[in-house]
Amino acid sequence: MNKVLRYAAAILLAGLGLLLGAPAASAAPGSPIALEVAGDGGRNVNVLFTWKKDGRPVTDIVAATLFAKAPDGRTFGPIPLKSAPEGQNLYNAAEPLPAGEWKVTVTATKPTEARKSATVKAQDIVLPAAAAPASSTVRAAALAERAQEGSSDLPLKIGIIAVAVVAAIAIMFVLVRRRNVSG
Repeated sequence: MNKVLRYAAAILLAGLGLLLGAPAASAAPGSPIALEVAGDGGRNVNVLFTWKKDGRPVTDIVAATLFAKAPDGRTFGPIPLKSAPEGQNLYNAAEPLPAGEWKVTVTATKPTEARKSATVKAQDIVLPAAAAPASSTVRAAALAERAQEGSSDLPLKIGIIAVAVVAAIAIMFVLVRRRNVSG
């Protein structure tokens, strides 16, 4: 393997190491986490966990509970939070809140301790009446428009691929020629 290829391989490996190692180092255990607490528009509470240092999602397992208190003195909880299927750092209460206004306090114990409170209004969601289905001609026109939009950037994609192939071939010729000249 010639010197240029060894240097290129070393630089690529170093870059890959930095790329993979930096996120793991930035969220070391014990780093503080931030909580965002909000109602979901219905009777549940969404809690988003991020690292305070850089705002990245907390992908570690989170242990947290929710406690709620209404202005009239009613209490709800403590209820454990469970991971929501919508996102890796989104958690929901294991049970929905009773209807009403609540001051919700979320307390996390893992990966680090944190606490956040917010006022949430829990209510039943009323769905609007079903709309009449669109006619098939309107749907067909919308599909044709989408197909035309998608094909408009096809020449650009082909051009980018062609430039990349030409550049790769040029680099290969330069490396082969240098090898033949020096060898």
